[in-house]
Amino acid sequence: MGGKNATETVPADAEGIARAARILADGGLVAVPTETVYGLAARADSDEAVARIYEAKGRPSFNPLIVHVRDAAQAARYAWLERDADRLAQSVWPGPLTLVLPRREDAGLAAAVTAGLPTVALRAPAHPAMRALLAACDFPLAAPSANRSGFISPTRAEHVSASLDGRIDLILDAGACTEGVESTILAIRENGRWDELRPGPVDLDALHRRLFDAPRERGGAGGAIEAPGQLASHYAPGKPVRLDAAVAEADEFMIGFGDVAGHCTLSPSGDLAEAAARLYACLHEAARSHLPRVAVAAVPEEGVGAAINDRLRRAAA
Repeated sequence: MGGKNATETVPADAEGIARAARILADGGLVAVPTETVYGLAARADSDEAVARIYEAKGRPSFNPLIVHVRDAAQAARYAWLERDADRLAQSVWPGPLTLVLPRREDAGLAAAVTAGLPTVALRAPAHPAMRALLAACDFPLAAPSANRSGFISPTRAEHVSASLDGRIDLILDAGACTEGVESTILAIRENGRWDELRPGPVDLDALHRRLFDAPRERGGAGGAIEAPGQLASHYAPGKPVRLDAAVAEADEFMIGFGDVAGHCTLSPSGDLAEAAARLYACLHEAARSHLPRVAVAAVPEEGVGAAINDRLRRAAA
């Protein structure tokens, strides 16, 4: 890894995947697309490699990482998939659901991955590039979002380069991410309750009804940081952000939604899935704008809108 403008971006094709797998095996850092956002991958069983993630991102050490695996069988090597966990893994994976589960004592993961917690966050991603990379590696991958800590998450390779160029070894480019917001994070408690630690593309209430034909007992995160995305200030464009705006002030970059127009729009038709996919791209555009402040139109608090509003509230914090 060299100095400025040192990180090469290559297509996420067979050649790129093979090269990335070699870099990861040697303890390097690779930005790789997932269906949610681009992740910054390192081998999760190496203290040195995981330390490089924290160093490159400037990430606080108390903030744990998600470990990416191929499937439930690989996940069972690192955590206890008891009660509902195995059923969820079999029904939702591969997909944008992260499970926070009791870590096995013989997991062999780098200590920093779990930030000293007795649990580990696990996900089997659906993106074909990330799945191909996991298939090419005989180790799990720790992969938080591929950006400087606290700033806007990347949904394109150029977002990664703008934030981490010269700090990581390779960027795999497979175009824009489809979901656009980070995975839903679910902790399954000893009493069987489902606690949503971070909203995302998976609607846990709908999922619980589908699996159990019963409403989910509502539970939220406790006071401690148990999973990524729980910091009060996160996803920030480096400018003041005003939410639920109907019109922009003269010095504001406006992010529109539905009938509310803007310099950039999440979805002109009011489609929440499109809004989620475009959220970070619009925040990146706002960050690059000459205008010193950002205004964002109101987004309904329903479906993936809950995840969009969660990210926007943290961006505005």
